[in-house]
Amino acid sequence: MNLSPFDATLPHDAQLTCRGLDVIRGEVVLCSDVDLTLNAGDICHLTGENGTGKTTLLHQLAGLLPIEQGEVLWQGQPMLPPQPVYIGHQVGIDSQLTVAQNLRFLLALYDVTPTADALAEALAWVGLAGFDDVACYQLSAGQMRRVGLARLWFAHVCPLWLLDEPLTALDSAMIQRLEARMTQYAAHGGMVLVTSHQTLQVANKRLDLTAFMV
Repeated sequence: MNLSPFDATLPHDAQLTCRGLDVIRGEVVLCSDVDLTLNAGDICHLTGENGTGKTTLLHQLAGLLPIEQGEVLWQGQPMLPPQPVYIGHQVGIDSQLTVAQNLRFLLALYDVTPTADALAEALAWVGLAGFDDVACYQLSAGQMRRVGLARLWFAHVCPLWLLDEPLTALDSAMIQRLEARMTQYAAHGGMVLVTSHQTLQVANKRLDLTAFMV
């Protein structure tokens, strides 16, 4: 299946830097003095034992949790990445809404209003063609995951994707589609930080948080 065209190329000099970052959940320091540099085009596989703070780190970079120790630089300036796309391991889908209603709501968070054709393309990409008006409580866990991932069809203008266990409950064909999407996005200047207990074939970097555990 052809992927949607990228109508804009992101800056190829974009850079995200974490220096001496503490990963903190509540009052507990999970990891200390984490260093990470992502450049445009990087796909970084974030690994580590359970409890090392992988999800917490993504939350910090998404602005959902504060940076209490260390610094985060975007383009050399002390700031968080602008408008990152964060997809958590909890799908964030309202089971009482239809597939199309959920996707429109998720995209509205990024000020995106999809056309009917674009919505159909996104759902076809995730293997849910014709599911527009199906209530999400009728979907399997894997199909619910796909609804959440469908927003990546529209997210190519955002400079950073933060993906927490996106391969969970996906079959091999959908995993290949998702990896192809990440590769295409990176080739146009995007950067991806992704957690997964599965092997990520397309990653060009790896950061193991186990090495930074307190």
